[in-house]
Amino acid sequence: MPPHLSRRSLIRGITAATAVATFATGLAACGGDSDAATNTDTAGTVTVGRLSNGAAKETTLKVSEVKSISDQLPDSLKKSGKLVIGSGTLPSGAPPLGFTGSDQKTLTGSEVDLARLIAAVFGLEPEVKRFTWENLFVGIDSGKVNVGFSNITDTEERKRKYEFASYRKDDLAFETLKSSKFAFDGDYKALAGKTVSVGAGTNQERILLEWQKKLRSEGEKLTVKYFQDGNSTYLALNSGKIDAYFGPSPNLSYHVTQTASTPDPTRIAGRFSGAGATLQGLIAATAKKDSGLAEALAAAVNHLIDNGQYAKWLAAWNLSGEAVAKSEVDPPGLPLDNS
Repeated sequence: MPPHLSRRSLIRGITAATAVATFATGLAACGGDSDAATNTDTAGTVTVGRLSNGAAKETTLKVSEVKSISDQLPDSLKKSGKLVIGSGTLPSGAPPLGFTGSDQKTLTGSEVDLARLIAAVFGLEPEVKRFTWENLFVGIDSGKVNVGFSNITDTEERKRKYEFASYRKDDLAFETLKSSKFAFDGDYKALAGKTVSVGAGTNQERILLEWQKKLRSEGEKLTVKYFQDGNSTYLALNSGKIDAYFGPSPNLSYHVTQTASTPDPTRIAGRFSGAGATLQGLIAATAKKDSGLAEALAAAVNHLIDNGQYAKWLAAWNLSGEAVAKSEVDPPGLPLDNS
């Protein structure tokens, strides 16, 4: 796989917010896609948190087809009998959002579990395909998958190609060594003189590069570094080659808990909305523009909210703080000017 930095100019316009931030292992396909093993549930139930290796509390939820919602689906999708779900988690995954389970083959994580819940509301069989980050969007564009569930941020730029149904708050975070004095309170000037790692082609990269540009205009320097995977990122953090890692809050918060008893514990040094300083960012199910899926996806999420399964899904994955009151179709996202 070529390093992220060399791909950055190719993928910034079509990609969204997530980054590999984990020590977890995953399927070894690189640059392409892979059919992921999925969990088998009895009719009318979906078990979330299965095979999570302690990242979640396994919880079985009752979920049946809702005809008034499944009737909203395009005829071609209803006839296929399955919902093809794209996950941009190759090669190594990112707990708790998406990673290879304890059986070393099944994709588990909060994102795919919500997708499976929605498939049950649709009365469809979930089929999960794993991709590298940039190829997830190629899969959506080509029709290889119906919908992406992979911590994708709703942005105004991406609305040119995709339609969204929001389902979770999007918060970003800085992770640093516990011994570090670095702290971020929302003011980009705190990054002056720092070296920060970020995932290429992600929403957080776009925000970080905008801060870098502002600092440069003020005569200050922010060095941005890219690594191929989470292991490389954390080796750089532990060795002092970078001051912090900027990524999705759920991933980084999970990693902090995993380092607590190690020789190099880390901490969260600050958080920032994925939609910028003036708007709460949102994570959304992502389908090809004009696919006719966003309305049904939002209706399914709202059904799960109204009936309590949504809250139980979040609680199982320790993400209750990221709940939204309702799912919206194409809500305001990260502005084109990053303001």
